[in-house]
Amino acid sequence: METTNQVPRLIDLDAKTLMGEDVEANISSDLPFRRWCYAWLLDPDIAGNHQKSIDKWIGLLIVANLFTLVLEHVPAVFEPYKHWFHIFDLVSITVFVIEYLMRLYLAPEDFEFNKRKLPRLAYIFSPFAIIDFLAVAPFFLQSFIPVDLRALRFLRLLRILKLFRVVIPAIKEFSELNRGRTFRQRIHALVFPSAYGGTMQTIFDTFIGIWVIISVMAVVLESVHSISYVINVEFAILDALAVAIFSIEYCMRIYASVEEPGFKHAVSGRFKQATTAATIIDLLAILPFFLEVVLSHVFDLRFLRVFRLARLLKLTRHSDATAILGKVLVREWPVMSASAFIMMLLLVLTASLGYLFEHEAQPDKFENIPTAFYWAVITLASVGYGDISPITPVGRAMTIVLALIGIGIFAIPAALLSSAFSDQLVKERNALKANLLAMLKDGHLTDDEIAVIRQEAKRLHLTIEEINSLLETIVQEQENEKNKIKNLPVHLIAEKPELAVEHYKNLVGQIHQLALMTDAAKFEAAARQSDRLTSSEMALWQQLQARKSNA
Repeated sequence: METTNQVPRLIDLDAKTLMGEDVEANISSDLPFRRWCYAWLLDPDIAGNHQKSIDKWIGLLIVANLFTLVLEHVPAVFEPYKHWFHIFDLVSITVFVIEYLMRLYLAPEDFEFNKRKLPRLAYIFSPFAIIDFLAVAPFFLQSFIPVDLRALRFLRLLRILKLFRVVIPAIKEFSELNRGRTFRQRIHALVFPSAYGGTMQTIFDTFIGIWVIISVMAVVLESVHSISYVINVEFAILDALAVAIFSIEYCMRIYASVEEPGFKHAVSGRFKQATTAATIIDLLAILPFFLEVVLSHVFDLRFLRVFRLARLLKLTRHSDATAILGKVLVREWPVMSASAFIMMLLLVLTASLGYLFEHEAQPDKFENIPTAFYWAVITLASVGYGDISPITPVGRAMTIVLALIGIGIFAIPAALLSSAFSDQLVKERNALKANLLAMLKDGHLTDDEIAVIRQEAKRLHLTIEEINSLLETIVQEQENEKNKIKNLPVHLIAEKPELAVEHYKNLVGQIHQLALMTDAAKFEAAARQSDRLTSSEMALWQQLQARKSNA
């Protein structure tokens, strides 16, 4: 008998199920201890266990070790805090050893080794186990063999190989998803969100995001003379690496952009991609480096280094908040531009009056109207630094009036943005509700529909309570719609095919319930008295009973 995948009904869902949060692992406490430990700690196929958390924290510890190794090469940083570096290394080694021993003990439960004759020996010689061993071996090696400290630090770089435990499964998944696709399509799946990216696309975005944060922190710390003096070379190497990574990413996006809808043409499509806001930001992230390399012998372009902070804008590519803010600015631009026009008029008027009343009394501070613009902005914004202030009675009286007016004038754009931002969120949440209603016409949700709803709910930052309230509202609206159909006269229902279909489904459902709940023998006996049912009606009843018995 053919079976179909069961999909959850709306009435059976709550917000936690829909959002995939707080899923409790269904692990029996009656399992053998070793099997129970594997299920909770390492089994990747059990939702709600600790496997993902363990991998995440181990990954963060590996990254922290890499930063530590870099800082150990800087004597000015390493020497004063040598003791703390040693403690951190001991903690890292302890965690890695515990992880290795845990995986060794639980190897007989792992599906990859449990069919082997000696599962633990098979684990020891597996690629991941060798990587785990190499991550801790240098620490114990120095206890038995005299090893130069520099060589030991180099060997500790092998800990980065532990990240392959996360990367390799993602690569396999990516290869499966893109089997039979072209090289350009694979690049597109890696750098652009799509159904073919999988975990590898998430890892790529995370990698770029981490490098953005690292490079921006380097730019900030480089401005501190005491730090840049000590690790100036490291800053230069780090910046070169960041530019190389961002340049490769930029080229990949331009090359694969023709796979995006609306960017199909080989030349015009790539040019259109290059002129989008996000791609211009990507260009600004690398442009100062190349301009300084090419033109430094002609111009002093060290000031361009500060523009490397534009790399921080790369993080807005995946920020839903900036996308919503962009929609708000586009929608409210007519009102915002009118407000900005009024502000400019007021600034010009204020600067002119300030110059008129204060020029003779303070010719050095109110030298001309353009100079008075600074005082006008400070006054209307109600900041009042005090470095330029009127001294004449008329000037002071005018300043009081302008400061009071400025409170209202400068508050208009902020109020507009706040109101429009809130209104945009309401609109998008109403759109989510409309999508839910469209998806739930049949009273069910497929896995694809749940994925779409989960993504939209996270994008709109909806809480569990808000999702539950939304689900309850939709269920209630569906019930009200059904009741409304039931109360309509049949001739009105028949005029609208969609209502007729819903009414027919309700009637068929009631007949099925009646067949399930009624005693078949008594029903048939009552029906045969005085021939209450026609032959066709009786045949339908018997058909329902046959289905009931088969079920």
